[in-house]
Amino acid sequence: MPRAKNSVASKARRKKILKLAKGYFGSRKNVYTVAKNSVEKALTYAYVGRKLKKRDFRSLWIARINAGARQHGMSYSEFMGRIHKNGIELNRKVLADLALNNPDAFKAVVERVK
Repeated sequence: MPRAKNSVASKARRKKILKLAKGYFGSRKNVYTVAKNSVEKALTYAYVGRKLKKRDFRSLWIARINAGARQHGMSYSEFMGRIHKNGIELNRKVLADLALNNPDAFKAVVERVK
């Protein structure tokens, strides 16, 4: 029986990795074994980064809400506690946007929860 090397699939697999390594420096972009390691590492960083992005944005929103609340004489925790108690269902993303881009609307929210 003749030996089957499956070169079509092997070449496609290598081509896929080298395509993902496009733009890398030196042998990372054109040597398969080096590119494979680089691409695997990059995909791991990308996966972790998608999780960290959520964390980073939440902390940014909290900082903005805190700054806006303190301008009206409240701390962040006090403000958020009163928001939940009054049943105002605005999430942190919206509140941060109001505090930054529409201070009058944010002031109205603060006045409502006081």
